[in-house]
Amino acid sequence: MIGIGRVLGPLGPCVVRVEGHRVFDLTVSCPTLGHWLGGQVSTASLLESAAPEMGTVDSVQWLAPFDIQPIKACGVTFIASLLERLVEELARGQTDAADTIRQSFSADFLQSLREIRPGSPEALQLREELLAQNRWSQYLEVGLGSDPEVFTKAPPMAALGQGAEAGLLKESTWNNPEPEIVLAINSRGEAVGASLGNDVNLRDVEGRSALLLGRAKDNRGSTVIGPWISVFDQDLSLQQLTDSELTLEIHGLDGFHVSETASLTGLVRGFQALIDAVFDQHDYPDGVALFTGSAFAPTWDRSGSGEGFTHLDGDRVTIGSPLLGALHHTVRRCPDLPPWEFGLAALMQNLAQRRLL
Repeated sequence: MIGIGRVLGPLGPCVVRVEGHRVFDLTVSCPTLGHWLGGQVSTASLLESAAPEMGTVDSVQWLAPFDIQPIKACGVTFIASLLERLVEELARGQTDAADTIRQSFSADFLQSLREIRPGSPEALQLREELLAQNRWSQYLEVGLGSDPEVFTKAPPMAALGQGAEAGLLKESTWNNPEPEIVLAINSRGEAVGASLGNDVNLRDVEGRSALLLGRAKDNRGSTVIGPWISVFDQDLSLQQLTDSELTLEIHGLDGFHVSETASLTGLVRGFQALIDAVFDQHDYPDGVALFTGSAFAPTWDRSGSGEGFTHLDGDRVTIGSPLLGALHHTVRRCPDLPPWEFGLAALMQNLAQRRLL
């Protein structure tokens, strides 16, 4: 399996090919990921062309494997995620109420959610019944209704790469990682590869109001993607990803440790339905990065029984996949991170100075 990624070279960002542990510089033939995902450079040429070797996967400095692409995300695509969003909404962002709310969900209600396909006649009937009982929710709407939740996670160039420090708003006291598959989709709406990502979630902020989603999801260092894009071939496809699993591991400086594995078979709409929704009456001429939702329900107790989980500064996060490798990063508060200064204009200027554009 071959990967396409980005590293920071001596003169600036470089597009690279990963073969085993070796890293090759493709920047002369493919200055940005947009040249590939936009169709100017073919996948075959990236995989087969001669390129100078830059080092090994352990010796280079990784950047997020996307550059000029919008970073989009789909939410509540797993039942576990849907239930936790309901908990946040009912708790109004207060972590001490979360466990009581989880226990209040009846077995019949939980079973009905697990058995219904989003957008189906059965799901829409349940929607009408819950509306009549004044029990409907914005999260049930996107979890069971015709349209999935699709939002902008971060602007192009804002994502961080392997080994980075993710950022949490300084006022957030209830937050967690959201390990996800991130699809690399070309301008024709075709998934051509996949990576790993952390769609960091500030549960207290979003729980206060869904209208605070932008505040909860997009801030300095709010997402990490990597280590690279594994290119789809006969050994890797959307179906193989669906049948696989992710593992999340967190090590805290306070001694806290959790390791959990979740199956991706519970993706209720399927990867292709999410892609179709993103491209419905929308265009992405440079391609798009798409977070596809988290299968994890972060209910682990960190400080005491029933208090749930929240990050502390210095937490080390690892997201692993048997198909895509492992993404590692740490967690700090946004004010402690260096400001993001190298944006699209800086990238274009850098590539022009290197005579690559």
